[in-house]
Amino acid sequence: MKVDIWSDTRCPFCFIGKKNFEKALQNFVQNDKIEVNWHSFQLDPKMKTDLSRNHYEYLSDIKGHSLQETIKMHENLIQIGKNAGIDFNFDDVKVSNSFKSQILVQLAKEKGKANEMEELLFEAYFILGKNIDDVEVLSEIGEKLGFTKDEIQNAVQSPELTELVNNDIEEAASLGINSVPFFVFDRKYAISGAQPTHLFAEVLEKSWTEFSESNSKFDIVREGDSCDVDGNNC
Repeated sequence: MKVDIWSDTRCPFCFIGKKNFEKALQNFVQNDKIEVNWHSFQLDPKMKTDLSRNHYEYLSDIKGHSLQETIKMHENLIQIGKNAGIDFNFDDVKVSNSFKSQILVQLAKEKGKANEMEELLFEAYFILGKNIDDVEVLSEIGEKLGFTKDEIQNAVQSPELTELVNNDIEEAASLGINSVPFFVFDRKYAISGAQPTHLFAEVLEKSWTEFSESNSKFDIVREGDSCDVDGNNC
């Protein structure tokens, strides 16, 4: 059975959702029969990489909040991250366009390493304070999964991989997906947002039990915290 996940590598709720889903999947009896398929998504395609500002400063500027207000609003998010096993380091986050990192996810999918690539990109962006729009940084990340520097440099210039990223984004739009993370189980049930582990477990059980032909439509089980294309929450 396939689980499709739309995610942006600069979305904190996507990182949290990934962790909670993985905990549910680990405890799922039929987990060896679940195929996880990562899809590219960009919350702000026009965002320009700006290393002069950190995450708080960037959000303060685009949302019109004071820096102190922005930091305060992230306190709950930081705690949710800790509960999921993530130590967010927003002070050092580099404001980076995520398109090139999405190309790496597409490259990794070809070798069955998309999940590992997502994890490394989240870690680089949210914990290590790396610029995920920088080819050198992406090369270092790719090398951890066995890709050569040349492979990474060629990938970020690949029309074919660029098209795959755009195809994922277009598919999300056609399905009405405008916030991430977004999980689709067997093209039948969907979970929007970084839901708790128990809900992922319930939907895994339900969708597996009803495993049948894929459908183009799905029922949203519950909506939760997520980043949307209008920049809300992130």
